[in-house]
Amino acid sequence: MKIGAMLLKPPKSPSDLIEVAKRIEKAGLDHLWVSHVFGFDSISVMGLIGREVPRISLGTAVTPTYPRHPTAMAQQGLTTAAFSGNRFTLGIGLSHRKIIEDFMGLSFDKPAHHMREYLSILMPLARGEQVSFSGSEYSVSNFRLNIPDVKPMPVVLGALGSKMLEIAGELTDGTNTWMVGHKTMRDHIVPGLKNPKSKVIGGVPIVLTNQVDQAKEQISKILKGYGKVPSYRAMLDMENADGPADVASVGDEKTLREEIYKYRDAGVTEFNAYIMHTDKGATERTLQFLSDLRINEGA
Repeated sequence: MKIGAMLLKPPKSPSDLIEVAKRIEKAGLDHLWVSHVFGFDSISVMGLIGREVPRISLGTAVTPTYPRHPTAMAQQGLTTAAFSGNRFTLGIGLSHRKIIEDFMGLSFDKPAHHMREYLSILMPLARGEQVSFSGSEYSVSNFRLNIPDVKPMPVVLGALGSKMLEIAGELTDGTNTWMVGHKTMRDHIVPGLKNPKSKVIGGVPIVLTNQVDQAKEQISKILKGYGKVPSYRAMLDMENADGPADVASVGDEKTLREEIYKYRDAGVTEFNAYIMHTDKGATERTLQFLSDLRINEGA
């Protein structure tokens, strides 16, 4: 199992973002992921980071599909892949009804149908192929991108529900999850893909600390909104978890190591650590732990 990390605390500036990326690469981790909410554009950020950090793999977790036509998504993703030496994985997802409909004023109707049509265009383009497709939402004819020095670009789908997992396993390279416990990963996510070759990226809040109760209280406050989002709430319910803190990996080195290996044994191919800054020095301690685990034990 590979070990990656999300970009740490929200960057104060573009230069701060680059410095954090350099720290994570220096730690020897395999992959660096960046979320896409209301801050920097995630794909653009990875193109810039790719010119500054030469080794680590890069990816988005995840870029919403609805605001971008699939040809535009493919073009931007392949451009980032080319400028990063083909180290880029495009992570895409539906986002959530509240964001797409309430904030953006777009329709969130028939999300599974939307994603199938979207991927019918995006995936051939990601492989460097020409595509023609006619559907109820999208139509393209003899469309092909011509981007030099780019290889087929991996695409993973943020999938939690059964329909989206099936789509991810059938049409993409795998799934990129967030806040899913290891039992739910084993019993729902991995079998739901119906594809043993699928990548399974597990995004998990994590912190190395001996102040466990205080850290979980902080995590509950920081991530409380996620527990109210229907798709995440469903995953927490499957895990019999009251809230995000109950699926976070919190504790000493032995505890964190055991937690990470539970994800590995559940079928996760890459552990994506979201390091929680719950007390002074927590970020540095946790990153060093992940570095030691990756380098000395090979996860």
